[in-house]
Order: sequence, then structure tokens, then C-alpha cells
Amino acid sequence: MLGFIYLPIVILVVYSFNNSRFTGVWQGFTWNWYRLLLTGSGGTFPETVGFGRYGLLAALGNSLVVAAVTTVVATGLGTALALGLERVRWPGRVAVEALVLLPLVIPEIAQGVSLLVFFTGVFRLWQQWGGGQLTLGLPTVTIGHITFAISFVTLVVRARLAALDPRWEEAAMDLGANPWQTLWRITLPWLTPAVVSGALLVFTLSLDDFVVTFFTAGIGATTLPVFVYGMIKFSVTPAINAISTLMLLASTLLVVLAWGIQGERGNGGRKEWQT
Repeated sequence: MLGFIYLPIVILVVYSFNNSRFTGVWQGFTWNWYRLLLTGSGGTFPETVGFGRYGLLAALGNSLVVAAVTTVVATGLGTALALGLERVRWPGRVAVEALVLLPLVIPEIAQGVSLLVFFTGVFRLWQQWGGGQLTLGLPTVTIGHITFAISFVTLVVRARLAALDPRWEEAAMDLGANPWQTLWRITLPWLTPAVVSGALLVFTLSLDDFVVTFFTAGIGATTLPVFVYGMIKFSVTPAINAISTLMLLASTLLVVLAWGIQGERGNGGRKEWQT
């Protein structure tokens, strides 16, 4: 089963070094496709210069901006939501918990279509009220990413928060700390590994997302996954393998970093509390 899942990925990486314009015919090793993407020079493939550095860097810049804003906003809101769900009992809490899980279970294409309908309706009302004309762009893509990213942060942070013994917070308040001091001195330091892990996970998901981005992006809001999709429509060359390999490498490093931070900080935190 693992071979069935990962063998196509290995083949994709290997053929990113293929010295041929056709992805299914191996004609030797080359770095030309990576040189094309990073420098705009196609080497022995001058007809593919249109897929070079400038379009790639613009798409990469859009992806990084969207991912960075999404990470900051979703991490803050998701952490606050996790604290509210885990530490406070209030009416409607069960309904909110269900809403948090909803983006994780509904198909991503349904999210994309619903966001497109929502933005279209809001833009129409805004124009009818004399507010001017609004169009899809990077702000709508960012809002779309935040809507599903909050759920991931909430789940990661809440799982960490559940492992915190409430008696530590009670002891801090018994010693004279107010709720804000307890939050900053006890709760948030304990949650730091989960917050960082959730942020890295959200950054990875936002950087790789295609479906939601495709439905919420407008002119000039092309992100890296959408850019790759546009390359596929024109010509299927190993350049697609190369850019997919780079995206795969970046995503893997971020996920491994998130797991490492959560594991190391988690073990260190347990030893510190025991001490």
C-alpha cells in the first residue's frame, strides 16, 4: 500500500531530471528544467522560456503573501477558539465545535463553490449600495484559506491544551495571578509547540491549496498551484515535474519541522513540569 501511494511521487521526482520534452520518455539526466524555472533560461529547450522565472516568481510571491497572512490570522483565531472551547462552558459551544469540524469533512470543491457564490453575492450587494465594484483577487483567496485553516489550528492547539493539567492554572491564580497573567505565564508557554506546529501546518496547506484558490482567485491572483495547472493546459513537460518536486520538498520540510517542534517542545515541557 505504501508503495502504491509513494511510487508515483518517486517517478515524478525522477522524471523532473529527464532530458526530454516529453514526460514519458527518458533520454538522460539534466538540470535544464530546474534552470528554466529558476533563471528563465531553457537551455536546450528554448521553446519553453515562457514558463520561466518571471511567471513563476510572480505566482510564488502571491502564494507566499496569501500563506503568510493566512497563517497569522488563522493561528490567532484558531488559538483563541481552542481556548474558548476547552476552558469555557457557554451556550452554543457544541454547535461551534461542529462548525469547526465542518471544513475538515466537506469536499474542498464544495467549499470553493460556496465561497465563490458568497463573494459574488456580497459584491453584488456592495455595488447596489453604491460602494463601487469589487472583484476576486488575493484578498478573497486569503479569506477562503482562512476559513478552512482555522479548523486545523483549533484541533492542534486544543489537543495540546487538553494535556495541560488545570491545576497549574488554578495554582497560579491562587498565588495571586489574574486570568490574563495566568494565560501569558502558564497557558501560552505550554501551548507554544502546538501553536507553532499549527502555524506551519496552515502555511503548508495554504501554499499547496488549488481548489479553493481556483474558485476565489481573480485576474492577477495566480498562485503557484494555479500556475502549475496553467502549465499543464499548454504543454506537459518535465518542467511540471520540476516545480512539483520543489513544492513537494518545501511542504515536506515544513511538516517535518512542525512535527519536530511539537515533539521536542512537548517532551521538554513534560520534563519541565515534572521538575
